Amino acid sequence: MRYELFIATRYMKSRQREGFISVISFITITGITIGVAALVTVLSMMNGFESEVRERIVGTLAHISIFTFDDVGIQETDKLLEEVRKVDRVVAAAPFVYYKASISSAKENDGTMVRGIDPNLERGVSNLQETITRGDLNLDTLESGLPGIVLGETLAERLGVTVGSRVVLMSLKDMSLVGGVTGMKMPKVAQFTVSGIFSNGLHEYDASLSYISITSAQKLFKLEQKVTGIQIKIDDMYKSAQVAAALNRDLGFPYFATDWTEMHKNLYSWMKLEKYGMFLGFALIIAVAAFNIISTLVMLVLEKKREIAILKSMGALRKSISRIFVYQGLATGTIGTVLGITLAVIVCLLQQEFGIISLPADIYFISKLPVRMEPLDFVVISATSILLSFLAALYPAHRAGRLYPVEILRYE
Repeated sequence: MRYELFIATRYMKSRQREGFISVISFITITGITIGVAALVTVLSMMNGFESEVRERIVGTLAHISIFTFDDVGIQETDKLLEEVRKVDRVVAAAPFVYYKASISSAKENDGTMVRGIDPNLERGVSNLQETITRGDLNLDTLESGLPGIVLGETLAERLGVTVGSRVVLMSLKDMSLVGGVTGMKMPKVAQFTVSGIFSNGLHEYDASLSYISITSAQKLFKLEQKVTGIQIKIDDMYKSAQVAAALNRDLGFPYFATDWTEMHKNLYSWMKLEKYGMFLGFALIIAVAAFNIISTLVMLVLEKKREIAILKSMGALRKSISRIFVYQGLATGTIGTVLGITLAVIVCLLQQEFGIISLPADIYFISKLPVRMEPLDFVVISATSILLSFLAALYPAHRAGRLYPVEILRYE
């Protein structure tokens, strides 16, 4: 062991009892520990929440969607599906219709976003089947003689309907205002029987989405054989931007592909901004704790100046004296960081296992805060904490190295 490191270790121990960290060092280490633990824990929980939201959104609306620039719909659906399925990484593709409609029950009226789908193809691109809590995904003609419709749980509650109830959809596609008066085109109206109710936990979808067969949607919205777009599932959702770019290049005008990150850009931008804000906030706590090292080491330099003078008179170089205090600052930061990471991992594991922090499920769609520990977060936070500790130790170390032994020993 280098003698500088040995002396730095000795200086960290209390003068009263060998083996105990001095009180002021203990306070500094505790501050770093709390700051690191809080930062890692909060970021891990935000990672978990973001991942949960992402999986639910992508599970509902697939990875990539293809539309037309002129918004008149896609006519040659089968030909386009065949081309799309040839693209690398594409696992499944399915057509869909998507328009606004008014929905009415015997008790209430409301608005809904209607998605016309082919249930057989839909199973390959989304997890709609898994989110159905009551009934099933039967959109064909039921025993009532009416086609089936699947409603979001919140929407069904507002309408006061359940499986087997009848509802009426009125297309809003051809509704227009001319001089403040509704246009002359008569909207299409159709009756449906509720065959299922789904809940994916996202209020935006549970309160507004409804599913009918693609054939029923084409009739309701007077599309003939057209569809609104094609939704696609790929083998790696994080490659969606590259696959969307490939689709745009291969298909060309009038089609354009957009991936899930673009469709929900505002939501993900907000979550990233929140994450960066949390990082900066808790990083300041670590910085304050780390810079307590300055006062700690300055006091230690003043306390140990006689020993420093003796070392210098014995031939110790200025850089060796400085190194003693840099080592002590790094040791303080490293101990606090390791303890903070350890504490954070324990808290995260307890949260995963027991759900210590619970959430109101009716608001946040999950009953306990999910956790996802990212190795990169651990590396960045640890490196930042230790770097701040190193920087904080430079000034006291420099000051210790500049002490003159003759002047000190003369007055001691």
